[in-house]
Amino acid sequence: MAKKILIVEDEIFVALEIEQIVQDAGFDVGAIAADREAALGAAAECDIALVDLNLRDGPTGPSIGMELASRFGIRVIYVTANPAQIGTASAAALGVITKPFRAHSIAATIQLAASDMPALETAEIVGFTPFLPPHGSWSAAGSRG
Repeated sequence: MAKKILIVEDEIFVALEIEQIVQDAGFDVGAIAADREAALGAAAECDIALVDLNLRDGPTGPSIGMELASRFGIRVIYVTANPAQIGTASAAALGVITKPFRAHSIAATIQLAASDMPALETAEIVGFTPFLPPHGSWSAAGSRG
């Protein structure tokens, strides 16, 4: 069964572009959300989230990412032009894709996130920077995988 992707992005044309990339990569889009309320409302049906930082309700992306990971077990990937704004919310995410992004970066990163044991320490995806926990590799513990 294909993993469902939650796209948290308030710029509709960017969201639609990401939606097409996700579908072309063989995944289903569970929802597109432009703010915290919509993202959390759609979270229960999704496995992976692509989260922008600055949304319709302000710079809520980092806290949304943390809640998606901790409360719903969703694998989070930030997609932003401002990776320095992620701060401590990086602890809840697999990594960040820097805007402007390439279609291949999105597709390859969600393929990685969909795997049972994402090998972040060996990920070589242009435009993707993995966040490695102190122990050197990401664990699927607490994730719906």
